[in-house]
Amino acid sequence: MPKVVNRYVLVSVGCVCLALWPAPSSAYRPFDATDAAVADLGELEIEFGPVQFRRSAGETTVIAPAYVFNYGFAKDWEVVLEGQAEHPLAGEDTRSRLVGNGLFLKNVLREGSLQEKTGPSIATEFGVLLPGINDEHGVGASWLGIVSQRWDWGTVHFDAGAALTRDHNPDLFVGTIIEGPYEWKLRPVAEIDYEREFDTKETVAVLAGTIWRVSDDLALDFAVREAWVNRHPETEVRAGLTFAISAQKDAAALATRFWGH
Repeated sequence: MPKVVNRYVLVSVGCVCLALWPAPSSAYRPFDATDAAVADLGELEIEFGPVQFRRSAGETTVIAPAYVFNYGFAKDWEVVLEGQAEHPLAGEDTRSRLVGNGLFLKNVLREGSLQEKTGPSIATEFGVLLPGINDEHGVGASWLGIVSQRWDWGTVHFDAGAALTRDHNPDLFVGTIIEGPYEWKLRPVAEIDYEREFDTKETVAVLAGTIWRVSDDLALDFAVREAWVNRHPETEVRAGLTFAISAQKDAAALATRFWGH
């Protein structure tokens, strides 16, 4: 086989392999709130919780899996698809269900410390609450504003938003995330949230955990979330990983390596 054909074959194979290889990621598990950052252009960030657990007064539930896909389709813009499968082990209804489904757009309004610039990073996220399977019937809408600031000692993210639930009830949400120093490989994290679905449900939640930055392209997380839903306690154990796929960048880098320009 001619050398030029060999080169084309090697580049093609390398591009396919690198398209499946994780790239640096900044998506945000294990929180309920989020940060004022988006996936880079052409990058798919994946937040994945393979197995998690929730325990409330009358129900024990296995959550497997929980997922969020973030795709950067333009500069400072990403599209977000999320949801989770729940499998009740006890309670009145033990059917498996797909809930928490949503399709959103997220935009960085101001580039700041999360984008390696000065001052706060500011973003907004808005979209549609999609119906579930065996639960959460109907369609809703939500809007969220996000402000993030990173210092040497740590990072703070503040979220505030409103929604029209799938049952067409007004809903308000506020949440704050506090992280330890970003440069630490293993950094402690915490979160406190308040949500009120008017005339239906009020939730206060606190979360404590850690994020382990294994490498530039992989982060693992673990957290325990304690919530009070209409004053009834609820405990959730969360564990998962975050990584990203960036076919464009990796293919370009490989082509440059082989062709020398």
